[in-house]
Amino acid sequence: MDQRQSRAATRFVLATVFVYAIGFGIIMPVLPQLVVTLGGVTLSEATRIGGWLIVTYALFQFLFGPLIGNLSDRFGRRPVLLLSMAGFGIDYAAMGFAPTLAWLFAGRMIAGTFGAAFSTAYATLSDIYGEEDRARVFGLIGAAFGIGFIIGPAIGGMVGEFGERLPFFIAAGLAFANLAYGFFAFPETHAEENRRPFGIARANPLGALLKLRQMPGILPIAAVFLLWTTAINVYPNIWAYFTQLRFGWSPGLVGLSLAWVGLLMALVQTLAIGPLVKRFGERVAAIVGIASGTIGFLLIALISIGWATYAIMAVTALHALSGPSLIALMSRRVPADMQGELQGFNSSMTALAAIAAPLIFNPSLAYFTSPEAPVRFAGAPFVIATVIGGIALLALLSTRRSAAGAKA
Repeated sequence: MDQRQSRAATRFVLATVFVYAIGFGIIMPVLPQLVVTLGGVTLSEATRIGGWLIVTYALFQFLFGPLIGNLSDRFGRRPVLLLSMAGFGIDYAAMGFAPTLAWLFAGRMIAGTFGAAFSTAYATLSDIYGEEDRARVFGLIGAAFGIGFIIGPAIGGMVGEFGERLPFFIAAGLAFANLAYGFFAFPETHAEENRRPFGIARANPLGALLKLRQMPGILPIAAVFLLWTTAINVYPNIWAYFTQLRFGWSPGLVGLSLAWVGLLMALVQTLAIGPLVKRFGERVAAIVGIASGTIGFLLIALISIGWATYAIMAVTALHALSGPSLIALMSRRVPADMQGELQGFNSSMTALAAIAAPLIFNPSLAYFTSPEAPVRFAGAPFVIATVIGGIALLALLSTRRSAAGAKA
């Protein structure tokens, strides 16, 4: 692949993640109110329903993630990424038109089935870049998500003041626009000689696990990835509910806080991850990221003043190092013809974490903000996240350096 095609492919991958992040962020400030409206429930009760929406998406992503990854190893990255964008567009449109809660769940099923944007994005960049550059370029994916997450919640918070459905239609329009762009601009990156036959035995979470366990050093890092992803999912699962229940924030203020998070992620993953990984290796970068994020969980659990969250997030923003560094550690350990399978497996691990997180965090928030709770404590989910993050950190510290990559 020549430089022009490599740049075109990289631009589309980053645009895809950027658009996904905008769509994901744009609906977060208004989703609680839409659930309240369609379900006829209180905000505290809507927390549980919002959790089940996330579980629905994650369950379908868990089941179909390895299938999508294996299809990209067989047929290429281009058709899979384009199909993924189409799925997201349909999802957001269905949720925007939703007359009942069942429509919201149907939309999440569609998005979860085709939720290959991130796994195939990582596999695409693995096709283009060598091992030494992967943590840096994987950081660009995180930065694209962060920038999109600056714009998305800010737009969602402002537009949501005029109606909770409008942000969903904007997200659908962006997804379909990116689909059209990719159709004309995105070249295939997966070389024919690196493709392998499709096998249904490997196109499922168990089959992918059995195959990848043969690769030295993969499973210990995958376990850390699963634990940490579960912990960090406390934010997308409960933030909009938590800040409204704890601080009485409006959708606009929720959107502003999420935009601040996106800005911090973009800065860390654009400016910090490359130099840190080059100097210390992926393992150290992941350790710093997990430690920073775990401290942040505990601080947010204990605060009672809304503006303090901005200061805490600024101090603990290095948590954004962890995801790209852990993925790069695993990517080092598999050959070129298995990068899609690995990223599909990672997609299933991400989905498994996303299934576990709302089953843990959302009920705890709902209970500790309900009249039945012995003490009202909205920070309870962040205490739980602190414990999970601490376990992930200890697990990573216990991994052998030889299992974590050459420089780790």
